[in-house]
Amino acid sequence: MRLRSTTSHILVTASILWGASWAPPVSAQEETYEESEIAGEVADFFEVSTVAAGEVVERIFSDLGQPNAFITGNEGAGAIGVGLRYGEGNLYFKNGGGPIQVYWQGPSIGFDLGGNASKVFTLVYDLQDVDTLFQRFPGVEGTYYFVAGIGVNYQRAEGVTLAPMRTGVGLRAGLNAGYLSYSRDRRWLPF
Repeated sequence: MRLRSTTSHILVTASILWGASWAPPVSAQEETYEESEIAGEVADFFEVSTVAAGEVVERIFSDLGQPNAFITGNEGAGAIGVGLRYGEGNLYFKNGGGPIQVYWQGPSIGFDLGGNASKVFTLVYDLQDVDTLFQRFPGVEGTYYFVAGIGVNYQRAEGVTLAPMRTGVGLRAGLNAGYLSYSRDRRWLPF
């Protein structure tokens, strides 16, 4: 009788402890941003109306779905056939991670002339490990679209997709191909 009682207490205690420490897995839906959340963040960051921000965000969400992180920052770029781009910002995860300081730099080549300074809001898709961000993301510019004065293009590498939205000042026209290399520290050589 005593053995049965002790066994029952152990099972009850184990069940309580296991139940207290067990939590259901967080669904992907809870780890990603809703369209309305991102539209509000973009509107605040670019200081535009929610309607204007909502248009560009709606287009990106229809193409790529819900991001699990975003980067806000600033960049400068210029080109005379061969170009350079440098930027810095902060990475934020939906699940509360961040801010993490991020830098990006990269060369480009093409039929491109001019310079610009931009605010950049980048949606980040399928980033499970922050170290995966710190690599080269190839891209072609000149093939992006403008909605409400906000330019967007997509960059993909190793299963991670970036959708940088840019708005700023300057005059730059043309078509170029290059890459952006993301890093934890500032680098002056873009290679």
